[in-house]
Order: sequence, then C-alpha cells, then structure tokens
Amino acid sequence: MQSNTRIHSDPYLSEDHFDQIPDSLVLLIFNKLADVRSLGRCSAVSKRFNSLVPLVHDVYVRIDRVVTVDGDPNDPLNLSSPKPRNLLSQLLKLMLFTILKPFHHLQNPNGGNKSFLPQLSHHSPAQVLKNFTDIRNLRIELPAGDVGTEDGVLLKWKAEFGSTLQNCVILGGTRMDRKPASSNQEQSAEDNGSIPESFYTNGGLKLRVVWTISSLIAASTRHYLLCQIIKDHPTLRSLVLTDADGQGTLTMGLEQLREFREKPLAASASSSRTQVPASNMKLRYAPYLELPEGMGMQGATLVAIKPAGEGSSGSNSSRKEAEAFVSGAFDGPFKVAVKALLKRRTYLLEMNGF
Repeated sequence: MQSNTRIHSDPYLSEDHFDQIPDSLVLLIFNKLADVRSLGRCSAVSKRFNSLVPLVHDVYVRIDRVVTVDGDPNDPLNLSSPKPRNLLSQLLKLMLFTILKPFHHLQNPNGGNKSFLPQLSHHSPAQVLKNFTDIRNLRIELPAGDVGTEDGVLLKWKAEFGSTLQNCVILGGTRMDRKPASSNQEQSAEDNGSIPESFYTNGGLKLRVVWTISSLIAASTRHYLLCQIIKDHPTLRSLVLTDADGQGTLTMGLEQLREFREKPLAASASSSRTQVPASNMKLRYAPYLELPEGMGMQGATLVAIKPAGEGSSGSNSSRKEAEAFVSGAFDGPFKVAVKALLKRRTYLLEMNGF
C-alpha cells in the first residue's frame, strides 16, 4: 500500500526555484536578449519581469516599415523596391514609425493599467522606448537603405555624428560580380593608379557626387530623427542606426552623445535633417578590384569626408582617428576593398555646407 508521504506533494518540489536567481543575473539575460519585442513578451510573464525589463541596458529596435507623414498604415512606402527612389524629395518627407504587434496585456511597471509597450501601429521608436529608464547601448534597424541604386551597384556608407557630422566614409562600385582572377589580369595591368580621363567625360565623377550627396542627406536625416531619443535617455553611451540592407550606418559614441547634448543642433533649411557642414573630401578610385571569395568590384570608389578645418589642420591624433574610422568602417571583402583603395592616389575635393 502506498504511504502517505508519497501521496502528498513535496513542499520543496512546489517551490519556485527561479525566484532564487538574483535580479542582476536576470538582467544579464535580458541584456543578451535585447530585442524590444521579445522584452515586451518577457514583461508579460510576471510582475518581477515586468519591473526588471525597463532596467535593461542593451536594446534593439527593428522597424518593420516606414510610412508617410500622413501616417496612413495602408499606404507604406516600399523601401525595398529595386527601382531608384527620388531621394532628395522623399527623404525630407519621411518620418520613422514602427509597426509592431500591439501588446495589450503588458502593464506599465510605473503603475496603472497602461501597457508597458503602447499600441504600436503609429508609434515612433522614441515612444516605444519611453518606458526604458536605463538604456546604455541602443541599436535601431530600418527596413531598407535610404539611397536607391540600380541593380548590381554597390553603395555603402558609415557616418559618425556628434552635434553635427564628424566623419563619413562612402564605398561604391558600379558593379559587383564573380569572375576568375585571371580574367582581369590584362585590365589591372593597364591601371597606373590614376583616374582615367574617361572618368570625367562619361559621367563617372557626376555619379560619385550623387552618391556622396545622397548618402550625406540620408545620414543627416537619420541623425535629426534621433533627437528625441537622445533627449529622453541621458544614460545612452552608444547609439547605432542602421538598415536591413546594410547600406548605411550612423554611429554615436559616448563623446559624440555628450557633444550632442551640450551643443545646439543646426537644422538644415528643410528642418527635417541636420545641416551638413562645409567639408573636405578625399576620393580614391580603381577601375577594378579583386576581392576575396571570388568577388570583383568595377569602378571602385572610396570617399572619406571630414568637416573643413578638422582633417587637414587638426592634430595628429585627430587625423589618426579619422584614418582608423575609414579603415574599420566595413567588414569582410569590403574591408579589403577599403584597404586596397587607401593605397591609391588621393584626389582632394571641397564641398559647401547644405
């Protein structure tokens, strides 16, 4: 006959051992999780989780789509379209909104019946993040790159901002392909390191200018739209705004964020982006570059941009920092492309602020 001790449940087994895990360890797990949607779901698990989620240091926000200023969710802009977009007119009309599933059941840890994450059909990233009180590292991802390009064209940029532009590097190629290295030996032998005359006559220089201005407009628009987030989160130490295509990345570190808060932001005449200061540009070009993994880049171009007065006449340490920024801007075969282009002849250009 079964004893009574085996019929009744053991009080020790019914104890919730998860409650014995310290809050610091739970927060460490949440920081590894980072994704704001997953954190929202965790917040609904228990009162304890609901009180810990707002204290997370590392947060990642992925924006599903961008809609027009009118905010019609049924008429989103198709940023993934392969057709080139009219950047100059479109970027100045965009506002960032995230379309996430509503979390009606999540409660605000500050009390009341308000949800921790609001109904997110028309909410900006700033509104989504407003209940996080101790964000230190924030990463936001747009659904697609801002600058439309033709099929086969490569365009990547990375920009560093404080209260205004500090550094920007642009890597472009008229075509990416996969060819045996031997098929391009004759072409590379004709290359003497200088930009050919045809570069100026067949629209090559004009195309690079369009790439440069378009990338700077995209970067300055993203920078302007981060104002409210930086204002609401004084604990921020690093901020990255990128896109799912990997086309452009805006970064702000601790020193840049401090400068942003201390110096007034200069808006452009359009009032929808940060003003780009007068800058010096260093352009390097190669007709063809052989890259790892059997890849090749035609019309390879590297443009390094620095506000006027900061690069040439600045300190040696400032110059080294700018060079390090350019060298480390991209990864993989694109890092190899930058390294190869840095050995090419440099052409200096000047650009007025806009």
